[in-house]
Amino acid sequence: MHIEGEIKNVIFRNEETGYTVLELLTSGGELITAVGIYPPISEGLTLSIDGDFKRRNQYGLQFETEKYFISDPIKLESIKKYLSSGLIKGLGKVTAQNIIDKFGLSSLDYMTKPHELAKLNGISLKKATEFAVSFEKARKAQETVIFLQGLGVSINMSLKIYRAYGNSAIEKVKKNPYMLVEDIEGIGFLTADGIAATLGIAKDSDVRISAGLIHTLKETAVRNGNTYLPREQLVEQAVKLLKIGSENDRQRISENLEDLILLGQLKSVETENCKAIMLVKYFNVESSIAARLAKLADFKQELNTDCEKEISVFEKENGIELHESQKEAVKEAVNESVVVITGGPGTGKTTIVKCILDVFKNMKLKVALCAPTGRAAKRMTEATGKEAKTIHRLIDVDNGEEDYLTFSDCKKLPYDAVIVDEASMVDEYVFNALLKSLNLSCRLIIVGDRDQLPSVGAGNVLHDIIKSGICSVKSLTHIYRQAQESGIVMSAHALNSGKMPVLEKIYKDFYFIELSDSEKIKDEIVSLCTTRLPKYLGITPYEVQVLCPMKKGASGTTNLNGVLQSVLNPKKAGENELYYGETVFRKGDKVMHTQNNYQLCWSTEKDGHFERGKGVFNGDIGTIEFIDREKFIVRFEDGRRANYDVSDLEQLSLAYATTIHKSQGSEFDAVVISLEANFLLQSRNLIYTAVTRAKKMAVLVGSKEMLKNMIRKSQTERYTMLKRFILKEAIKHENQ
Repeated sequence: MHIEGEIKNVIFRNEETGYTVLELLTSGGELITAVGIYPPISEGLTLSIDGDFKRRNQYGLQFETEKYFISDPIKLESIKKYLSSGLIKGLGKVTAQNIIDKFGLSSLDYMTKPHELAKLNGISLKKATEFAVSFEKARKAQETVIFLQGLGVSINMSLKIYRAYGNSAIEKVKKNPYMLVEDIEGIGFLTADGIAATLGIAKDSDVRISAGLIHTLKETAVRNGNTYLPREQLVEQAVKLLKIGSENDRQRISENLEDLILLGQLKSVETENCKAIMLVKYFNVESSIAARLAKLADFKQELNTDCEKEISVFEKENGIELHESQKEAVKEAVNESVVVITGGPGTGKTTIVKCILDVFKNMKLKVALCAPTGRAAKRMTEATGKEAKTIHRLIDVDNGEEDYLTFSDCKKLPYDAVIVDEASMVDEYVFNALLKSLNLSCRLIIVGDRDQLPSVGAGNVLHDIIKSGICSVKSLTHIYRQAQESGIVMSAHALNSGKMPVLEKIYKDFYFIELSDSEKIKDEIVSLCTTRLPKYLGITPYEVQVLCPMKKGASGTTNLNGVLQSVLNPKKAGENELYYGETVFRKGDKVMHTQNNYQLCWSTEKDGHFERGKGVFNGDIGTIEFIDREKFIVRFEDGRRANYDVSDLEQLSLAYATTIHKSQGSEFDAVVISLEANFLLQSRNLIYTAVTRAKKMAVLVGSKEMLKNMIRKSQTERYTMLKRFILKEAIKHENQ
């Protein structure tokens, strides 16, 4: 729908995000409310907008703007409103009237001529220059957004581009639209490529080929977790992406690849199997991890305690008997500088950590516990009785900059030992930052399940450390008798060994409900989450977590979140709502933060102690406590309250249902797993990880054939260089 009219009133505007609510007097004489993302605008301007009307619960009928075009006011009264609207800093109604009295309908033309404006009484040359700068800035923002809209860029993204590049935005985009991929979050190669095509940039241009090669490496990191690609594979994938495949084109791709290596934008590493091509950031971080890990592992620890005696005391105090493999793991943790303890559910990893803590306490060692996510840290605290922090908070990434750490090379953590739990999901960058913060004398105990999904980000830290042989690895396989009574534990081990779990109802905590129709799967999941499981287990629906292999489909996260929200937290008359795309957020919604934000402020209060900090991270789950048109507050499970504004909505998603990948490191009272047939997202690690997220109950709903296919297919190996770099560093230390 297309509407034209004059802006009569700007009701609300967020200067940071550009979100604006305005009243528009249409050419037909109707006064409507329009909302959307706009550059600096004001009363008096003529607006042509495309979009559609939508009715909001508390705001009524509003026109949602998708595209716009701004024209200068053509009436004297409209020009006066525009000049005195506040858009031009320091220019009020009296001055606006003086300008109009002098220049009439040509007033806007003279706003860029300070010397002419300065001829008017009451306007100095300095003030006239300030008016001109302010006027030009607003004009340039409007011009940039209109230009980018013509290239198919959304209003919101256009405004982001203008904020990043300022008045030179149009010039920069025309020169090299592919730089947008690097500079503007949310713009990918395909968007930049579309802009380039509109601007007439040739398909075989060097700038496009170079951007395509870099994008291919970034895409394989995001989608497949690879930190490199074999050279031949990189070229082939770039050929498909760029859609240029002649012999001459391939030669151009190879030449551009060599140029990127010479320019230092890519790294080439020779292996016995291939020439590996890496983005510099992955080369640097994996090299750094390898060097620091080798130094830590090479540091000799002096044993000053009787481990056998300490273990015996722990057993008596806790009324348990450790398996021999557990005792060996404790001894290694005490004796070695770096040790990995790995095992599936029910093998006693938590018990071992508690024993290690007791031994270290008796040795008077200062110990820190940490995990990659807030939920994992919370679980660790509950299991051990000792406070655990996220790795981010341990090294104190709370000062507003992602690359600012309180503890790093220059200032080391004041601990004698650090225990990292849920290490399978640890991110390479975070792990590298942790290693940088450790003294060489600090023991590092890495605890995790090697068979769970690797980290969401590129790399495979736990897997590569184990395979490198750089440190002692204790694998726990003995399942305790109490754990053998758990359907969750026994089913997880069956899945991990490539076998179908027992699906008959012989366990009280593990069930399989066979359905094939996607709508029926969805309805069954909603019933389980909203009434049956909460009633059976005596928990709230918010304590039941739906896990899905995918986002799409009737029983994918997107649809299930909408359906579960409508049942568990329906809209209420008079209550505020916020919209992001098709998602609506309400007070009381269960939400997940989906990206690391090192600058988001939070506060918490516990036992009368008030604490403030910065940093909310990917995977943190909470509930919306307060919401209005401009801002909202989320209370996370660890008690932190974070203050958001509407520009942060893109960092949140509803969390009634989430992907299995996003659930890593978490534990939920009850888990309902959707198994709608989807042949792209099948792996044994995926279903194994999902089942092991459950504490009291796991229910699988869906196709038995889907389950069989997932069990048959092992996780695809990632291309990473960490193991190779560690081995290289280990050899270097041996020869020193």
